[in-house]
Amino acid sequence: MQKTQNLLVTGGAGFIGSSFVAQQAKLGNKVIILDKLTYAGKKENINWINGDYELVVADINEQKLVEELLFTHKIDKLVHFAAESHVDNSIENPTEFIETNINGTFSLLAASLRYFKENNKFHFHHISTDEVFGDLPLNDGSKFSELTAYNPSSPYSSSKAASDHLVRSYFRTYNLPITISNCSNNYGERQHEEKLIPTIIRKAVNGLDIPIYGDGKNVRDWIHVDDHNRAVHLILNQGKIGETYCIGGNCELNNNEVVNIICETLDENYPKKDGLSYKKQITYVTDRKGHDLRYAINSNKIEQELGFELQINFRQGILRLIKDILA
Repeated sequence: MQKTQNLLVTGGAGFIGSSFVAQQAKLGNKVIILDKLTYAGKKENINWINGDYELVVADINEQKLVEELLFTHKIDKLVHFAAESHVDNSIENPTEFIETNINGTFSLLAASLRYFKENNKFHFHHISTDEVFGDLPLNDGSKFSELTAYNPSSPYSSSKAASDHLVRSYFRTYNLPITISNCSNNYGERQHEEKLIPTIIRKAVNGLDIPIYGDGKNVRDWIHVDDHNRAVHLILNQGKIGETYCIGGNCELNNNEVVNIICETLDENYPKKDGLSYKKQITYVTDRKGHDLRYAINSNKIEQELGFELQINFRQGILRLIKDILA
């Protein structure tokens, strides 16, 4: 039986982080959540979790506090989910993205380095995105991998790229034990309503126009949040220090296909009283600035080296999310 661990999870009251906290608490690990509870992080995301966890409401830029948490709780692993992540918001107000995603990551690394000198078994894992790689042509079958050059398109992805480089530099310069994961688009229960899939579901069931940017042909690789966190767990316990792992859902869909699947799932499980399909509510809106064409991830490394396997297909995951939203 695996020894229980003490984890510090930044952004643990957010969408992906709270799912990870639930997973780890169920495994019997002690989790300290560090979250400043912005609009995307909320207590409701963790109140349902059973297990040994503690919420500390604070900013990851508070380096002295982070050090105190590391030393006081004898943290074995720090898992860094905390990030500003909404692309449209980064275009309108990039300052917050620099402060959280770059400066915040630096503060965590600086605190971790001091702690590492006292605990050489410590492990820092950094959660990142496939958006740091830019985008891909629509129809050539290429995919991002751990060897893909960085080419970010937005202030958001640029800030995440910078944070990735910082984390990597602390391994190369100071030998801080780190790993990094770059994941494709997540969806699932408790995802914030600003994101694409929850937005579509809520607008559909409320009888509102369902907006699709541009022509709807932009492609994303979708992964359920629980599958993502299963991959993170594998990296934490079996991953090689200093390595990066790409995590994909092997589920490339353009936005038209995503919306159609959601509408079909609603039609089948929550039909409208007038008998019309939810697809009648679809409307096309002006495209986003710098809208990346396509993302897709090659997950061969984590599959072959760590034995990662996907468990939730897209239609199953969408029905779960719809039920969660309508509960």
